[in-house]
Amino acid sequence: MKLADQIVAQLQAVGVRRIYGIVGDSLNPVVDAVRRTVGSAEGGIDWIHVRHEEAAAFAAAADAQISGELAVCAGSCGPGNLHLINGLYDANRSGAPVLAIASHIPTPQIGQEFFQETHPDRLFTECSVYSELVSTPTQSPRIVHSAITHALAAPGVAVVTLPGDVADEEATADAPAYVPTVRGTLEPAQSALDAAAEAIDDAKRVAIFAGAGVRGSHDELIDLADRIGAPVGHSLRGKEWVQHDNPFDVGMTGLLGYGAAAEGMDDADLLLLLGTDFPYDQFLPDGPTTIQVDRRAEVIGRRTGVDLPVHADVGPFLRGLLDRVAAKRSRSYLKKTLKRHEKLMDSTVGAYTRNAEDLVPIHPEYAASLIDQAAADDAVFTADTGMCNVWQARYVTPNGRRRVIGSFLHGSMANALPHALGAQVADRDRQVVAFSGDGGLSMLMGDMLTAVQCELPVKVMLFNNSTLGMVKLEMLVDKLPDHGVDVPATNYAAIAEAMGWHAVRVADPKELEAGIAEVLAHPGPALLDIVTDPNALSLPPSITGEQVFGFATAMSKIVFTKGAGEVVSMARSNLRNIPRP
Repeated sequence: MKLADQIVAQLQAVGVRRIYGIVGDSLNPVVDAVRRTVGSAEGGIDWIHVRHEEAAAFAAAADAQISGELAVCAGSCGPGNLHLINGLYDANRSGAPVLAIASHIPTPQIGQEFFQETHPDRLFTECSVYSELVSTPTQSPRIVHSAITHALAAPGVAVVTLPGDVADEEATADAPAYVPTVRGTLEPAQSALDAAAEAIDDAKRVAIFAGAGVRGSHDELIDLADRIGAPVGHSLRGKEWVQHDNPFDVGMTGLLGYGAAAEGMDDADLLLLLGTDFPYDQFLPDGPTTIQVDRRAEVIGRRTGVDLPVHADVGPFLRGLLDRVAAKRSRSYLKKTLKRHEKLMDSTVGAYTRNAEDLVPIHPEYAASLIDQAAADDAVFTADTGMCNVWQARYVTPNGRRRVIGSFLHGSMANALPHALGAQVADRDRQVVAFSGDGGLSMLMGDMLTAVQCELPVKVMLFNNSTLGMVKLEMLVDKLPDHGVDVPATNYAAIAEAMGWHAVRVADPKELEAGIAEVLAHPGPALLDIVTDPNALSLPPSITGEQVFGFATAMSKIVFTKGAGEVVSMARSNLRNIPRP
Protein backbone atom coordinates (compact mmCIF):
# COMPACT_ATOMS: atom_id res chain seq x y z
CA MET A 1 0.00 0.00 0.00
CA LYS A 2 1.24 3.44 -0.93
CA LEU A 3 1.23 6.00 1.87
CA ALA A 4 -1.29 8.08 -0.09
CA ASP A 5 -3.65 5.07 -0.15
CA GLN A 6 -3.28 4.68 3.60
CA ILE A 7 -4.10 8.34 4.21
CA VAL A 8 -7.18 8.13 2.01
CA ALA A 9 -8.24 4.93 3.81
CA GLN A 10 -7.98 6.78 7.12
CA LEU A 11 -10.29 9.45 5.75
CA GLN A 12 -12.74 6.82 4.51
CA ALA A 13 -12.79 5.24 7.97
CA VAL A 14 -14.17 8.44 9.51
CA GLY A 15 -16.82 8.84 6.83
CA VAL A 16 -15.17 11.29 4.43
CA ARG A 17 -16.81 10.95 1.02
CA ARG A 18 -15.44 13.98 -0.85
CA ILE A 19 -12.39 16.20 -1.09
CA TYR A 20 -12.48 19.75 -2.49
CA GLY A 21 -9.41 20.90 -4.39
CA ILE A 22 -7.35 21.31 -7.53
CA VAL A 23 -4.95 18.63 -8.70
CA GLY A 24 -1.22 19.34 -9.01
CA ASP A 25 2.09 17.51 -9.25
CA SER A 26 2.91 17.17 -5.54
CA LEU A 27 -0.71 16.27 -4.83
CA ASN A 28 -1.00 13.69 -7.60
CA PRO A 29 -0.32 10.61 -5.40
CA VAL A 30 -3.27 11.58 -3.17
CA VAL A 31 -5.53 12.33 -6.14
CA ASP A 32 -4.68 8.97 -7.68
CA ALA A 33 -5.41 7.23 -4.38
CA VAL A 34 -8.80 8.96 -4.35
CA ARG A 35 -9.42 7.69 -7.88
CA ARG A 36 -8.79 4.13 -6.74
CA THR A 37 -11.50 4.34 -4.06
CA VAL A 38 -14.25 4.46 -6.67
CA GLY A 39 -16.38 1.34 -6.24
CA SER A 40 -14.56 0.25 -3.06
CA ALA A 41 -16.39 -1.58 -0.29
CA GLU A 42 -15.54 1.24 2.14
CA GLY A 43 -17.31 3.80 -0.05
CA GLY A 44 -15.67 5.89 -2.72
CA ILE A 45 -14.43 9.45 -2.28
CA ASP A 46 -15.44 12.09 -4.82
CA TRP A 47 -12.90 14.64 -5.96
CA ILE A 48 -14.77 17.97 -6.15
CA HIS A 49 -12.81 19.91 -8.75
CA VAL A 50 -13.05 23.60 -7.87
CA ARG A 51 -11.54 26.49 -9.85
CA HIS A 52 -9.77 28.15 -6.93
CA GLU A 53 -8.40 26.56 -3.76
CA GLU A 54 -9.89 29.39 -1.67
CA ALA A 55 -13.29 28.18 -2.85
CA ALA A 56 -12.31 24.64 -1.83
CA ALA A 57 -11.69 25.73 1.75
CA PHE A 58 -14.89 27.80 1.95
CA ALA A 59 -16.89 24.92 0.47
CA ALA A 60 -15.40 22.46 2.95
CA ALA A 61 -16.27 24.84 5.80
CA ALA A 62 -19.93 25.03 4.77
CA ASP A 63 -20.06 21.28 4.12
CA ALA A 64 -18.83 20.63 7.65
CA GLN A 65 -21.31 23.07 9.19
CA ILE A 66 -24.29 21.54 7.37
CA SER A 67 -23.30 17.86 7.67
CA GLY A 68 -21.71 18.07 11.12
CA GLU A 69 -19.01 15.77 9.77
CA LEU A 70 -15.34 16.13 8.88
CA ALA A 71 -14.83 17.87 5.54
CA VAL A 72 -11.59 17.81 3.56
CA CYS A 73 -9.88 20.17 1.13
CA ALA A 74 -6.50 19.97 -0.54
CA GLY A 75 -3.97 22.08 -2.38
CA SER A 76 -0.76 21.37 -4.26
CA CYS A 77 2.63 22.71 -3.15
CA GLY A 78 3.40 26.40 -2.76
CA PRO A 79 0.81 28.64 -4.44
CA GLY A 80 -1.79 25.86 -4.52
CA ASN A 81 -2.11 25.36 -0.78
CA LEU A 82 -1.47 29.06 -0.08
CA HIS A 83 -4.80 29.76 -1.80
CA LEU A 84 -6.51 27.67 0.89
CA ILE A 85 -5.50 29.97 3.72
CA ASN A 86 -8.33 32.51 3.58
CA GLY A 87 -11.06 29.87 3.60
CA LEU A 88 -9.25 27.97 6.35
CA TYR A 89 -9.13 31.08 8.53
CA ASP A 90 -12.87 31.35 8.06
CA ALA A 91 -13.45 27.66 8.83
CA ASN A 92 -11.32 27.72 11.96
CA ARG A 93 -12.97 30.83 13.36
CA SER A 94 -16.38 29.32 12.60
CA GLY A 95 -15.52 26.10 14.42
CA ALA A 96 -15.97 23.97 11.30
CA PRO A 97 -14.26 20.55 11.43
CA VAL A 98 -12.05 20.71 8.34
CA LEU A 99 -8.91 18.78 7.45
CA ALA A 100 -6.65 20.37 4.85
CA ILE A 101 -4.00 18.41 2.97
CA ALA A 102 -1.22 20.81 2.00
CA SER A 103 1.10 18.97 -0.33
CA HIS A 104 4.76 19.99 -0.28
CA ILE A 105 7.86 20.04 -2.47
CA PRO A 106 10.18 16.97 -2.50
CA THR A 107 11.85 16.46 0.87
CA PRO A 108 15.48 16.72 -0.41
CA GLN A 109 14.65 20.24 -1.67
CA ILE A 110 13.09 21.62 1.52
CA GLY A 111 15.12 24.56 2.78
CA GLN A 112 16.86 25.18 -0.56
CA GLU A 113 14.58 27.92 -1.94
CA PHE A 114 13.30 25.39 -4.44
CA PHE A 115 10.67 26.18 -7.08
CA GLN A 116 7.33 26.94 -5.36
CA GLU A 117 8.82 26.36 -1.91
CA THR A 118 6.84 27.58 1.10
CA HIS A 119 6.56 26.13 4.59
CA PRO A 120 2.89 25.15 5.05
CA ASP A 121 3.50 23.65 8.50
CA ARG A 122 4.46 27.16 9.65
CA LEU A 123 2.08 29.21 7.50
CA PHE A 124 -1.10 27.47 8.64
CA THR A 125 -0.34 27.47 12.35
CA GLU A 126 -2.37 30.61 13.07
CA CYS A 127 -5.51 29.41 11.27
CA SER A 128 -5.65 25.88 12.66
CA VAL A 129 -5.94 23.87 15.85
CA TYR A 130 -3.34 21.42 14.54
CA SER A 131 -0.66 21.71 11.85
CA GLU A 132 2.10 19.16 11.29
CA LEU A 133 4.57 18.03 8.62
CA VAL A 134 4.71 14.36 7.60
CA SER A 135 8.40 13.52 7.27
CA THR A 136 8.30 9.71 7.00
CA PRO A 137 5.75 7.01 6.15
CA THR A 138 6.14 5.59 9.66
CA GLN A 139 5.14 8.89 11.21
CA SER A 140 2.20 9.55 8.87
CA PRO A 141 -0.62 7.37 10.30
CA ARG A 142 -0.39 8.95 13.75
CA ILE A 143 -0.14 12.48 12.31
CA VAL A 144 -3.25 11.97 10.18
CA HIS A 145 -5.10 10.35 13.09
CA SER A 146 -4.18 13.27 15.34
CA ALA A 147 -5.29 15.77 12.69
CA ILE A 148 -8.68 14.07 12.40
CA THR A 149 -9.23 13.98 16.16
CA HIS A 150 -8.18 17.62 16.61
CA ALA A 151 -10.44 18.85 13.80
CA LEU A 152 -13.48 17.01 15.16
CA ALA A 153 -12.84 17.66 18.84
CA ALA A 154 -12.03 21.39 18.79
CA PRO A 155 -13.83 21.66 16.34
CA GLY A 156 -11.67 23.54 13.86
CA VAL A 157 -9.09 23.22 11.12
CA ALA A 158 -6.29 20.65 11.08
CA VAL A 159 -3.58 20.82 8.44
CA VAL A 160 -1.38 17.95 7.29
CA THR A 161 1.63 19.02 5.24
CA LEU A 162 2.56 16.14 2.95
CA PRO A 163 5.61 16.13 0.62
CA GLY A 164 4.71 14.51 -2.69
CA ASP A 165 7.63 12.08 -2.63
CA VAL A 166 6.70 10.86 0.86
CA ALA A 167 3.07 10.35 -0.23
CA ASP A 168 4.34 8.10 -3.03
CA GLU A 169 6.37 5.83 -0.74
CA GLU A 170 5.17 2.52 0.67
CA ALA A 171 3.23 2.62 3.94
CA THR A 172 5.27 1.14 6.78
CA ALA A 173 3.10 1.45 9.92
CA ASP A 174 -0.45 0.54 10.81
CA ALA A 175 -2.98 3.35 11.21
CA PRO A 176 -4.60 3.78 14.65
CA ALA A 177 -8.28 2.93 14.70
CA TYR A 178 -10.47 6.00 14.97
CA VAL A 179 -13.08 5.73 17.73
CA PRO A 180 -15.62 8.59 17.69
CA THR A 181 -15.95 10.55 20.91
CA VAL A 182 -19.34 11.61 22.22
CA ARG A 183 -19.08 15.29 23.15
CA GLY A 184 -19.60 15.82 26.86
CA THR A 185 -21.60 18.52 28.63
CA LEU A 186 -19.84 21.10 30.78
CA GLU A 187 -21.82 21.67 33.96
CA PRO A 188 -21.52 24.97 35.89
CA ALA A 189 -20.19 25.03 39.42
CA GLN A 190 -23.01 25.06 41.97
CA SER A 191 -21.52 28.15 43.60
CA ALA A 192 -21.67 29.98 40.25
CA LEU A 193 -25.33 29.04 39.82
CA ASP A 194 -26.16 30.24 43.32
CA ALA A 195 -24.34 33.54 42.76
CA ALA A 196 -26.04 34.09 39.37
CA ALA A 197 -29.48 33.35 40.78
CA GLU A 198 -28.92 35.76 43.67
CA ALA A 199 -27.77 38.52 41.29
CA ILE A 200 -30.81 38.03 39.05
CA ASP A 201 -33.22 38.04 41.99
CA ASP A 202 -31.69 41.30 43.26
CA ALA A 203 -31.81 43.03 39.85
CA LYS A 204 -34.78 45.07 38.68
CA ARG A 205 -34.02 45.02 34.96
CA VAL A 206 -32.29 41.98 33.44
CA ALA A 207 -31.33 41.82 29.76
CA ILE A 208 -30.10 38.76 27.89
CA PHE A 209 -27.65 38.86 24.99
CA ALA A 210 -27.16 35.47 23.38
CA GLY A 211 -24.82 34.06 20.76
CA ALA A 212 -24.25 30.83 18.85
CA GLY A 213 -23.45 29.06 22.11
CA VAL A 214 -27.17 28.81 22.90
CA ARG A 215 -27.63 26.29 20.10
CA GLY A 216 -29.70 23.42 21.44
CA SER A 217 -30.98 25.45 24.40
CA HIS A 218 -33.66 27.58 22.75
CA ASP A 219 -36.57 26.46 24.92
CA GLU A 220 -34.68 26.89 28.20
CA LEU A 221 -33.66 30.40 27.09
CA ILE A 222 -37.28 31.37 26.42
CA ASP A 223 -38.41 29.88 29.74
CA LEU A 224 -35.83 31.91 31.65
CA ALA A 225 -36.65 35.13 29.77
CA ASP A 226 -40.31 34.62 30.60
CA ARG A 227 -39.66 33.98 34.27
CA ILE A 228 -37.45 37.02 34.86
CA GLY A 229 -39.09 39.38 32.33
CA ALA A 230 -35.93 39.80 30.27
CA PRO A 231 -35.73 41.06 26.68
CA VAL A 232 -33.49 38.86 24.54
CA GLY A 233 -31.02 40.33 22.06
CA HIS A 234 -28.65 38.28 19.97
CA SER A 235 -25.50 38.36 17.89
CA LEU A 236 -25.52 37.63 14.16
CA ARG A 237 -24.35 34.05 14.70
CA GLY A 238 -26.91 33.61 17.46
CA LYS A 239 -29.86 34.80 15.35
CA GLU A 240 -30.79 31.41 13.88
CA TRP A 241 -30.81 29.77 17.33
CA VAL A 242 -32.48 32.59 19.31
CA GLN A 243 -34.96 34.61 17.27
CA HIS A 244 -37.52 32.01 16.15
CA ASP A 245 -40.57 31.38 18.34
CA ASN A 246 -39.28 34.01 20.74
CA PRO A 247 -41.82 36.57 22.00
CA PHE A 248 -39.03 38.31 23.95
CA ASP A 249 -36.76 38.96 20.96
CA VAL A 250 -35.48 42.54 20.60
CA GLY A 251 -33.17 42.09 17.63
CA MET A 252 -29.47 42.36 17.12
CA THR A 253 -26.82 44.88 18.04
CA GLY A 254 -23.53 45.70 16.30
CA LEU A 255 -22.70 47.24 12.95
CA LEU A 256 -25.32 45.09 11.22
CA GLY A 257 -27.83 45.40 14.01
CA TYR A 258 -31.48 46.35 14.18
CA GLY A 259 -34.22 46.72 16.75
CA ALA A 260 -33.99 47.53 20.47
CA ALA A 261 -31.21 45.16 21.57
CA ALA A 262 -28.67 47.97 22.03
CA GLU A 263 -31.08 50.18 23.99
CA GLY A 264 -32.32 47.25 26.06
CA MET A 265 -28.80 46.40 27.21
CA ASP A 266 -28.05 50.04 28.01
CA ASP A 267 -31.14 50.29 30.26
CA ALA A 268 -30.50 47.03 32.15
CA ASP A 269 -28.92 46.85 35.59
CA LEU A 270 -27.88 43.21 34.96
CA LEU A 271 -26.73 41.74 31.66
CA LEU A 272 -26.55 38.01 30.91
CA LEU A 273 -24.07 37.19 28.13
CA LEU A 274 -24.85 33.64 27.02
CA GLY A 275 -22.58 31.73 24.65
CA THR A 276 -21.26 34.80 22.86
CA ASP A 277 -17.82 36.25 22.25
CA PHE A 278 -19.30 39.32 20.53
CA PRO A 279 -16.27 41.27 19.25
CA TYR A 280 -17.58 44.85 19.02
CA ASP A 281 -17.07 46.11 22.56
CA GLN A 282 -18.35 49.59 21.61
CA PHE A 283 -21.85 48.07 21.38
CA LEU A 284 -21.67 46.46 24.83
CA PRO A 285 -22.72 48.62 27.82
CA ASP A 286 -20.36 49.53 30.66
CA GLY A 287 -22.95 50.13 33.37
CA PRO A 288 -24.79 46.86 34.13
CA THR A 289 -23.55 44.08 36.36
CA THR A 290 -22.50 41.41 33.87
CA ILE A 291 -22.63 37.62 34.02
CA GLN A 292 -20.93 35.80 31.15
CA VAL A 293 -21.40 32.10 30.43
CA ASP A 294 -19.18 30.21 27.99
CA ARG A 295 -17.65 26.75 27.68
CA ARG A 296 -14.42 28.44 26.58
CA ALA A 297 -13.13 29.98 29.78
CA GLU A 298 -10.41 31.85 27.90
CA VAL A 299 -12.87 34.19 26.14
CA ILE A 300 -14.76 35.28 29.25
CA GLY A 301 -14.19 38.94 30.02
CA ARG A 302 -12.11 39.85 27.00
CA ARG A 303 -14.78 42.08 25.40
CA THR A 304 -16.28 43.79 28.43
CA GLY A 305 -15.94 43.78 32.19
CA VAL A 306 -17.49 40.70 33.81
CA ASP A 307 -18.63 40.55 37.43
CA LEU A 308 -19.47 36.84 37.47
CA PRO A 309 -17.69 34.50 35.03
CA VAL A 310 -19.36 31.10 34.56
CA HIS A 311 -17.43 28.32 32.84
CA ALA A 312 -20.15 26.04 31.45
CA ASP A 313 -22.32 25.09 28.53
CA VAL A 314 -25.33 27.37 28.24
CA GLY A 315 -27.92 24.56 28.46
CA PRO A 316 -27.07 23.23 31.93
CA PHE A 317 -26.57 26.78 33.20
CA LEU A 318 -30.07 27.77 32.10
CA ARG A 319 -31.62 24.63 33.56
CA GLY A 320 -29.84 25.26 36.85
CA LEU A 321 -31.06 28.86 36.96
CA LEU A 322 -34.66 27.86 36.28
CA ASP A 323 -34.56 25.79 39.48
CA ARG A 324 -33.26 28.74 41.48
CA VAL A 325 -34.57 32.13 40.33
CA ALA A 326 -37.87 33.60 41.41
CA ALA A 327 -40.39 34.90 38.89
CA LYS A 328 -40.33 38.69 38.62
CA ARG A 329 -43.64 40.41 39.16
CA SER A 330 -42.88 43.58 37.24
CA ARG A 331 -42.82 43.30 33.44
CA SER A 332 -42.58 47.04 32.78
CA TYR A 333 -38.96 46.95 31.59
CA LEU A 334 -39.69 44.05 29.23
CA LYS A 335 -42.84 45.70 27.88
CA LYS A 336 -41.06 49.02 27.33
CA THR A 337 -38.21 47.35 25.44
CA LEU A 338 -40.54 45.24 23.31
CA LYS A 339 -42.59 48.31 22.44
CA ARG A 340 -39.46 50.18 21.43
CA HIS A 341 -38.37 47.19 19.35
CA GLU A 342 -41.71 47.00 17.55
CA LYS A 343 -41.54 50.70 16.70
CA LEU A 344 -37.99 50.44 15.40
CA MET A 345 -38.81 47.40 13.29
CA ASP A 346 -41.77 49.21 11.78
CA SER A 347 -40.15 52.62 11.25
CA THR A 348 -36.67 51.59 10.11
CA VAL A 349 -36.31 47.92 9.15
CA GLY A 350 -39.81 47.84 7.68
CA ALA A 351 -39.52 51.20 5.94
CA TYR A 352 -37.89 49.91 2.77
CA THR A 353 -40.27 47.00 2.34
CA ARG A 354 -43.45 49.10 2.21
CA ASN A 355 -44.57 50.75 -1.01
CA ALA A 356 -41.29 49.73 -2.60
CA GLU A 357 -42.68 47.99 -5.68
CA ASP A 358 -42.43 51.24 -7.66
CA LEU A 359 -38.99 52.40 -6.47
CA VAL A 360 -36.28 52.33 -9.14
CA PRO A 361 -33.50 51.34 -8.73
CA ILE A 362 -34.72 48.38 -6.71
CA HIS A 363 -34.24 48.76 -2.97
CA PRO A 364 -32.17 45.79 -1.73
CA GLU A 365 -34.22 45.52 1.46
CA TYR A 366 -37.36 44.96 -0.60
CA ALA A 367 -35.62 42.28 -2.64
CA ALA A 368 -34.34 40.54 0.50
CA SER A 369 -37.80 40.49 2.06
CA LEU A 370 -39.34 38.91 -1.06
CA ILE A 371 -36.58 36.28 -1.22
CA ASP A 372 -37.22 35.47 2.44
CA GLN A 373 -40.93 34.96 1.76
CA ALA A 374 -40.32 32.74 -1.28
CA ALA A 375 -37.50 30.56 0.06
CA ALA A 376 -38.10 27.10 1.49
CA ASP A 377 -38.78 26.63 5.19
CA ASP A 378 -35.60 24.55 5.52
CA ALA A 379 -33.41 26.55 3.13
CA VAL A 380 -29.73 27.11 3.74
CA PHE A 381 -28.76 30.75 3.21
CA THR A 382 -25.23 31.94 2.61
CA ALA A 383 -24.28 35.60 2.57
CA ASP A 384 -21.36 37.66 1.33
CA THR A 385 -19.68 39.99 3.77
CA GLY A 386 -20.80 43.61 3.38
CA MET A 387 -24.25 44.93 2.57
CA CYS A 388 -25.55 41.47 1.62
CA ASN A 389 -24.81 40.40 5.16
CA VAL A 390 -26.90 43.30 6.45
CA TRP A 391 -29.85 42.42 4.22
CA GLN A 392 -29.87 38.75 5.22
CA ALA A 393 -29.41 39.64 8.90
CA ARG A 394 -32.40 41.97 8.85
CA TYR A 395 -34.78 40.22 6.47
CA VAL A 396 -34.14 36.45 6.48
CA THR A 397 -36.54 34.95 9.01
CA PRO A 398 -35.23 32.03 11.06
CA ASN A 399 -37.65 29.28 12.07
CA GLY A 400 -35.50 26.61 13.69
CA ARG A 401 -35.08 24.70 10.40
CA ARG A 402 -33.33 27.23 8.20
CA ARG A 403 -29.57 27.68 8.38
CA VAL A 404 -27.48 30.78 7.70
CA ILE A 405 -23.78 30.48 6.91
CA GLY A 406 -21.39 33.34 6.32
CA SER A 407 -17.94 34.63 7.10
CA PHE A 408 -19.29 36.14 10.28
CA LEU A 409 -16.07 36.00 12.30
CA HIS A 410 -13.42 36.27 9.60
CA GLY A 411 -15.29 38.77 7.42
CA SER A 412 -13.99 37.68 4.03
CA MET A 413 -15.42 38.82 0.72
CA ALA A 414 -16.50 36.26 -1.88
CA ASN A 415 -17.60 33.57 0.56
CA ALA A 416 -21.29 33.25 -0.40
CA LEU A 417 -20.88 31.28 -3.64
CA PRO A 418 -18.31 28.71 -2.39
CA HIS A 419 -20.17 28.34 0.90
CA ALA A 420 -23.30 27.61 -1.14
CA LEU A 421 -21.44 24.99 -3.19
CA GLY A 422 -20.28 23.16 -0.07
CA ALA A 423 -23.71 23.33 1.56
CA GLN A 424 -25.32 21.95 -1.60
CA VAL A 425 -22.81 19.11 -1.89
CA ALA A 426 -23.54 18.22 1.74
CA ASP A 427 -27.27 18.03 1.02
CA ARG A 428 -28.24 17.94 -2.66
CA ASP A 429 -31.96 17.83 -1.92
CA ARG A 430 -32.03 20.98 0.21
CA GLN A 431 -32.59 24.46 -1.19
CA VAL A 432 -29.42 26.58 -0.95
CA VAL A 433 -29.73 30.33 -1.53
CA ALA A 434 -26.71 32.63 -1.74
CA PHE A 435 -27.03 36.34 -1.00
CA SER A 436 -24.16 37.53 -3.20
CA GLY A 437 -22.87 41.00 -3.88
CA ASP A 438 -21.42 41.86 -7.27
CA GLY A 439 -18.09 42.60 -5.57
CA GLY A 440 -17.97 39.23 -3.85
CA LEU A 441 -19.28 37.15 -6.73
CA SER A 442 -16.83 38.63 -9.22
CA MET A 443 -13.87 37.61 -7.02
CA LEU A 444 -14.52 33.86 -7.25
CA MET A 445 -16.83 33.77 -10.24
CA GLY A 446 -14.86 30.98 -11.84
CA ASP A 447 -16.40 28.54 -9.40
CA MET A 448 -19.78 29.01 -11.00
CA LEU A 449 -18.37 26.40 -13.38
CA THR A 450 -18.04 24.01 -10.43
CA ALA A 451 -21.80 24.17 -9.90
CA VAL A 452 -22.37 23.26 -13.54
CA GLN A 453 -19.81 20.47 -13.58
CA CYS A 454 -21.13 18.92 -10.35
CA GLU A 455 -24.78 19.58 -11.25
CA LEU A 456 -25.43 21.54 -8.05
CA PRO A 457 -28.81 23.35 -8.02
CA VAL A 458 -27.56 26.35 -6.02
CA LYS A 459 -29.48 29.62 -6.30
CA VAL A 460 -27.57 32.91 -6.34
CA MET A 461 -29.50 36.08 -5.55
CA LEU A 462 -27.12 38.75 -6.81
CA PHE A 463 -27.49 42.22 -5.29
CA ASN A 464 -25.90 44.09 -8.18
CA ASN A 465 -25.34 47.72 -7.14
CA SER A 466 -22.05 48.32 -9.00
CA THR A 467 -20.35 49.48 -5.80
CA LEU A 468 -18.76 48.23 -2.61
CA GLY A 469 -21.57 49.51 -0.40
CA MET A 470 -20.17 48.68 3.02
CA VAL A 471 -16.85 50.31 2.19
CA LYS A 472 -18.72 53.38 0.95
CA LEU A 473 -20.51 53.57 4.31
CA GLU A 474 -17.23 53.19 6.20
CA MET A 475 -15.75 56.08 4.24
CA LEU A 476 -18.72 58.35 4.93
CA VAL A 477 -18.61 57.63 8.66
CA ASP A 478 -14.88 58.46 8.62
CA LYS A 479 -15.62 61.89 7.06
CA LEU A 480 -14.34 60.77 3.65
CA PRO A 481 -16.12 61.09 0.30
CA ASP A 482 -16.51 57.67 -1.26
CA HIS A 483 -13.75 56.91 -3.74
CA GLY A 484 -12.57 53.78 -5.51
CA VAL A 485 -15.66 51.80 -4.57
CA ASP A 486 -17.64 51.95 -7.83
CA VAL A 487 -17.30 49.56 -10.75
CA PRO A 488 -18.84 49.59 -14.25
CA ALA A 489 -22.40 48.30 -14.48
CA THR A 490 -22.18 44.65 -15.48
CA ASN A 491 -24.75 42.20 -16.79
CA TYR A 492 -23.93 39.19 -14.64
CA ALA A 493 -26.95 37.31 -15.94
CA ALA A 494 -25.34 37.22 -19.38
CA ILE A 495 -22.07 35.96 -17.88
CA ALA A 496 -23.93 33.30 -15.92
CA GLU A 497 -25.76 32.09 -19.01
CA ALA A 498 -22.45 31.78 -20.84
CA MET A 499 -21.22 29.59 -17.98
CA GLY A 500 -24.19 27.24 -18.27
CA TRP A 501 -26.46 28.73 -15.60
CA HIS A 502 -30.10 29.63 -15.90
CA ALA A 503 -30.16 33.39 -15.31
CA VAL A 504 -32.71 36.19 -15.00
CA ARG A 505 -31.95 39.92 -14.84
CA VAL A 506 -34.40 42.26 -13.09
CA ALA A 507 -34.25 46.06 -13.02
CA ASP A 508 -37.99 46.72 -12.57
CA PRO A 509 -39.25 45.99 -9.03
CA LYS A 510 -42.60 44.87 -10.46
CA GLU A 511 -40.79 41.93 -12.09
CA LEU A 512 -38.90 40.95 -8.96
CA GLU A 513 -41.36 38.52 -7.44
CA ALA A 514 -41.73 36.57 -10.68
CA GLY A 515 -37.96 36.51 -11.16
CA ILE A 516 -37.39 35.10 -7.70
CA ALA A 517 -40.00 32.38 -8.27
CA GLU A 518 -38.47 31.42 -11.64
CA VAL A 519 -34.96 31.12 -10.25
CA LEU A 520 -36.00 29.13 -7.17
CA ALA A 521 -38.07 26.75 -9.31
CA HIS A 522 -35.25 25.97 -11.77
CA PRO A 523 -33.88 22.42 -11.24
CA GLY A 524 -30.24 23.38 -11.84
CA PRO A 525 -27.92 26.24 -10.87
CA ALA A 526 -29.72 29.56 -11.32
CA LEU A 527 -28.88 33.23 -10.79
CA LEU A 528 -31.10 36.27 -10.31
CA ASP A 529 -29.26 39.46 -11.25
CA ILE A 530 -31.06 42.19 -9.24
CA VAL A 531 -30.07 45.73 -10.22
CA THR A 532 -30.23 47.49 -6.86
CA ASP A 533 -29.83 51.04 -5.57
CA PRO A 534 -26.11 51.82 -5.07
CA ASN A 535 -26.98 54.53 -2.54
CA ALA A 536 -28.90 52.23 -0.18
CA LEU A 537 -26.79 52.10 2.98
CA SER A 538 -27.35 50.35 6.28
CA LEU A 539 -27.28 52.33 9.50
CA PRO A 540 -26.48 50.73 12.87
CA PRO A 541 -29.21 50.69 15.54
CA SER A 542 -27.38 53.28 17.63
CA ILE A 543 -25.91 56.33 15.87
CA THR A 544 -23.34 58.44 17.71
CA GLY A 545 -22.79 62.16 17.36
CA GLU A 546 -19.37 61.44 15.90
CA GLN A 547 -20.93 59.29 13.17
CA VAL A 548 -23.43 62.04 12.34
CA PHE A 549 -20.60 64.55 12.13
CA GLY A 550 -18.69 62.14 9.90
CA PHE A 551 -21.63 61.85 7.53
CA ALA A 552 -22.12 65.62 7.42
CA THR A 553 -18.44 66.29 6.75
CA ALA A 554 -18.30 63.63 4.02
CA MET A 555 -21.45 64.99 2.39
CA SER A 556 -20.02 68.49 2.23
CA LYS A 557 -16.93 67.10 0.52
CA ILE A 558 -19.11 65.17 -1.95
CA VAL A 559 -20.93 68.39 -2.87
CA PHE A 560 -17.63 69.91 -3.97
CA THR A 561 -16.29 66.79 -5.72
CA LYS A 562 -19.39 65.19 -7.24
CA GLY A 563 -22.04 67.88 -6.98
CA ALA A 564 -25.13 68.38 -4.88
CA GLY A 565 -27.11 65.91 -7.01
CA GLU A 566 -25.11 63.00 -5.61
CA VAL A 567 -25.96 64.02 -2.04
CA VAL A 568 -29.66 64.49 -2.84
CA SER A 569 -29.78 61.06 -4.47
CA MET A 570 -28.18 59.45 -1.43
CA ALA A 571 -30.57 61.25 0.93
CA ARG A 572 -33.60 60.08 -1.05
CA SER A 573 -32.38 56.49 -0.89
CA ASN A 574 -31.78 56.44 2.86
CA LEU A 575 -34.08 59.00 4.50
CA ARG A 576 -36.63 56.39 5.54
CA ASN A 577 -33.94 54.27 7.16
CA ILE A 578 -32.90 56.89 9.74
CA PRO A 579 -34.08 55.82 13.22
CA ARG A 580 -36.53 58.25 14.79
CA PRO A 581 -37.26 58.66 18.49
